[in-house]
Amino acid sequence: MSKLVVINACVRQRDSRTLRISEPIIDALALRYSVTRYDLPLMDGVVPLSPVKLAERESGLIAPWALEAAKNIADADRILIAAPFWDMSFPAVLKCFFEQTTLFGVTFVDDGKSCSGLCKAPKVLYITTRGSAIATGDPLEQATPYLRAIGTLWNLGELTTIAATNTDYGSPAELEANLSACISEGLSLARTW
Repeated sequence: MSKLVVINACVRQRDSRTLRISEPIIDALALRYSVTRYDLPLMDGVVPLSPVKLAERESGLIAPWALEAAKNIADADRILIAAPFWDMSFPAVLKCFFEQTTLFGVTFVDDGKSCSGLCKAPKVLYITTRGSAIATGDPLEQATPYLRAIGTLWNLGELTTIAATNTDYGSPAELEANLSACISEGLSLARTW
């Protein structure tokens, strides 16, 4: 069975609008993929690298969860990232996760002149909600460009973004319609993704 890695950076967990969109899509994909899931806000150790942690990593001491996650990412056929729009990007826990799973010899290598990725997933799905009316591709939205950049470093393929926007300012009915439209878009994509 093909492998899907789900990276959940939704700090609000059950109250997250992003997870409301993501869960039915993950369930649909689980019919075709073996799913490995990382619920970052619930994990211990997903923190920024400190001088001590960096020195440990450089001496070969890597947190077991980070090594396992990096190997699973490198081996995944698909990657789904669920992360709300926070502070013009995404929650810091997701950046910390990427920082700790960008491992030489696992997700990338370097030949002294440039880096190349070791991952094989040709498709990445990013699901998000944005409280204001900031569209994907707007200069104020920095999550998608970052995900494309890390995808380039890791050798990941096409990035698709499903985003519900203006979720803080419409009526409850408009919010529900917005979230439902994103779920439908994701379920449609899941049939062939």
